[in-house]
Amino acid sequence: MTPFTVAVEGLATDVQLPPGDGSFPAVLIRTPYDRRRHRAELRGWARRGFAALAQDVRGRHASHGEWHPYENEAADGAATARWIRRQPWSDGRLVATGASYAAHCALALALDAPPEARPDAVIAAVPALGTAETAREPSGVERLLARAGWWAAHGDRPDSDENALDKALAADPGLLTQLPLTGLPDRLGRSLPSWPGLWQHRARGRLLAAAEHAGMPLLAVGGHHDHFTEDTVALWRRWGGPSARLLLGPWGHGLVAEPGPDAHPAHRAGLGELYVRWARRALAGDLGHGHRGAVGLGGSPLWVPADTEGEPRTQPVRLLHGSSFTADPERPVSSADLAVPTDGPPDRCVLVTAPLPRPLDVVGPAQVRLRAGARTPSADWAVRLVALTPEGVAQRLAVGVVRREEPAGREAEFTVELGRLARRLAAGTRLRLEIAGHHFPAHARNPHTGVDPVTATRLLPSRREVDAGSVALRLPVLRSRPTTTDPAEEIPR
Repeated sequence: MTPFTVAVEGLATDVQLPPGDGSFPAVLIRTPYDRRRHRAELRGWARRGFAALAQDVRGRHASHGEWHPYENEAADGAATARWIRRQPWSDGRLVATGASYAAHCALALALDAPPEARPDAVIAAVPALGTAETAREPSGVERLLARAGWWAAHGDRPDSDENALDKALAADPGLLTQLPLTGLPDRLGRSLPSWPGLWQHRARGRLLAAAEHAGMPLLAVGGHHDHFTEDTVALWRRWGGPSARLLLGPWGHGLVAEPGPDAHPAHRAGLGELYVRWARRALAGDLGHGHRGAVGLGGSPLWVPADTEGEPRTQPVRLLHGSSFTADPERPVSSADLAVPTDGPPDRCVLVTAPLPRPLDVVGPAQVRLRAGARTPSADWAVRLVALTPEGVAQRLAVGVVRREEPAGREAEFTVELGRLARRLAAGTRLRLEIAGHHFPAHARNPHTGVDPVTATRLLPSRREVDAGSVALRLPVLRSRPTTTDPAEEIPR
């Protein structure tokens, strides 16, 4: 059937129905990224027997109203769900789906809408759980580059300019170094009234708390190289519905379209077909109860069950240099460059393991425990784990950042969580551990003055001391050959 566009409560909505007469289950995508981008996806769902809809959220593209990220999605999603279920082509069953912000829309409908408007199943890919979750690390450190890029592209405007920040950086490479960060809109040359308020959001976990009381099946999809990996896994773990499935591959935020350097051809999952198979079984009530799924083991062709987790093992490291270093926010360690300078005063503490005598499978959360101190009252500690392959290639494995505020010069023992790993490390690989004061521009620079990094106008160097003998790199190591699975079979079970 020819697709058509309708306005549902002023929200522009494309509808693609399956061929023939009858009533059908529906799939709803609500997005700020232009509903027209999903027309091929809608046709794919319709060919498989689903009425498929894509909608511009309030204030975006062809939809009326004002655009306020994360504020109106439950109410607008509920109005749309009610409208769908009143249509003669609807059999009343509804799947809410989406990726990134669109996944937030699906989750808001599933968890915040009145019970009669909620969907019967949810597919949430690389989900943005909320303003605070996207703006900051769990430790409170600001995710500068990702948020600046998103707000420059989409914030406070009805349309998008995907390359807005890249163009601005090409014209002014020092754009993100200028202070205060709240002045970014002026340097971009356009109004962004919501930008300063973004950083006032600190409360995390509201959707995760609601997820514990969910009443429908979930398929959570993510990538090891995505900045929302931890949120994706936490959503799956805490989901209270009858069934929760997790698919996690060696991908970035674009999933299979953005494979990591450790991806294998076996990780090219056919997500479209997998979503359809899962949705059919979810709506039919044929999914097994409980939490299951598949995780791609990067650096190998394998998929392992989602509950696979290694045992914590401390990996010996030796100091190369920098047990004392200066973290200077005027010359911060770059988040984009894996090279380590070997001349001049050290800007980080660098430690390294011996070459691995045999392949090592690491699956689960990694962390670093250390004892260190700063001679400033506020200090960020950024820890980066890099794999140095036998061929001499440096590959980023994980990054963790914490903010510490304690009396200047006092040493303390603390842990930096590095997030989840799912990686086979080849024999001969060495692991490099970098302990620095900044990870910029991925994260905002701590000015070391005790002033909020978003509003600070003055920067101070911070002298650091690391007790190299205290540094413990703990990796989740599989003790035996991993059990394998097939996501095409595991996800729809």
